Amino acid sequence: MSSRALVALSQYGEANLFLRGIVPSLGFKTDTVTYARKERLAGESKYPLNKMVGLAVEGITSFSTKPMRAVTAVGLASMLFAIAMLVYAIASWASGHAVAGWGSLMVSIWLVGGLVMTALGITGEYVGKAYLETKRRPRYIVEEELD
Repeated sequence: MSSRALVALSQYGEANLFLRGIVPSLGFKTDTVTYARKERLAGESKYPLNKMVGLAVEGITSFSTKPMRAVTAVGLASMLFAIAMLVYAIASWASGHAVAGWGSLMVSIWLVGGLVMTALGITGEYVGKAYLETKRRPRYIVEEELD
């Protein structure tokens, strides 16, 4: 890394730096170094799957609140499914093929579950925005100052 990039990186005061995400977001010129990777001589890698998954989760949660939006979307979809279940339960009851208690139970479960997930997603949006603000990341980096 260049000294300018290191100075820019030092402006990030976070305790948990996810360098694989922050370094490209600095905005400095980059290039690709290609190489022929040889077979590993010392056996297999000691980097287990749970560490790789942890690294992926760290990367997703360090730069995005999209998982919370996904929770909100699943909650809204669950509520729509509850409405579909209500229509089905009414149609079953009207045709005389309803099982006693099944329709009200299914509609209640899907509707309450959807409401809870939607509420959690909306709350998560607020918490995520507050979390991103507390990181105090610089809004921009000055590449060059003109006299």
